[in-house]
Amino acid sequence: MVGSKKHSGTRRAVRYGIAAVLLLIMVYPYLYMVLSSFADWTQIDKQLFPTRFTTKSYEWLFSGGETGITRPWLNAFFNSIFVSIASTALMMFFGIMVAYALSKLNFFGRNAINNFVLFHMFFPAIILLVPSFLIIQRAGLYDTYLGLIIPKAVSLWAIFMYTNFFKAVPTVFIEAAKLDGASDLKIMFRIMLPMSKSITTVIFLFLLMERWTELLWDMIAVKSDSMLTLNVLLSQMFGPYGSYPGPLYAASTILTLPIIVMFLIFSKKFQEGMQFSLK
Repeated sequence: MVGSKKHSGTRRAVRYGIAAVLLLIMVYPYLYMVLSSFADWTQIDKQLFPTRFTTKSYEWLFSGGETGITRPWLNAFFNSIFVSIASTALMMFFGIMVAYALSKLNFFGRNAINNFVLFHMFFPAIILLVPSFLIIQRAGLYDTYLGLIIPKAVSLWAIFMYTNFFKAVPTVFIEAAKLDGASDLKIMFRIMLPMSKSITTVIFLFLLMERWTELLWDMIAVKSDSMLTLNVLLSQMFGPYGSYPGPLYAASTILTLPIIVMFLIFSKKFQEGMQFSLK
């Protein structure tokens, strides 16, 4: 009996040890990035963990480095937050509405639309880059917030995820709500949406991360410094700072930190939503 307990304790210790090693392997690149952004320049990329730290990389980044030209950091940060939140909100709004129609309403052409959504997901988004640019240019939306937001207002992935979730919701809830006189719009936002909190968190985080890290569209959709997003501003500095890894690590930390914070805030709901999506 005692030997069995010792054997069980050994297995548990081995499992925890393996889990700790795997966690370290996954976390180390991000930890190294943050530490290197504060590391003394003589230690960057020369040892696993820097031992001397300074804010020189961030000072160099915000002061303009060798050029001495200060950049509109606060304005770019605001643009990224505003564009990311607005685009994510629209993608989720249209995703919910289209998914509800495809999963719970009977109308002509529903299967064709559903097949089109699935078919269109196989094509890379870059093939629509030039047509989208020509549309916003001719509509007078070039170098505007609407030009950044509208082309990214629909996510086929969000429609697909919500459609699968709504199909699993028993129709008895919808029928009962309609008997009480509820409209489809009220059913969507007062019944379906509260029931999908977990999967909504997953969709929200993925869409926000996708839009926050968008670079190519933001580069071609604007031209003035006042409309630059954080991604574009940082990418413009990769040239003059290409030989300075410290500022590059600092830039990567600035870009990654908001996503990490959002994930930590919604981590519990994210795990619940992922458990549903894997079922």
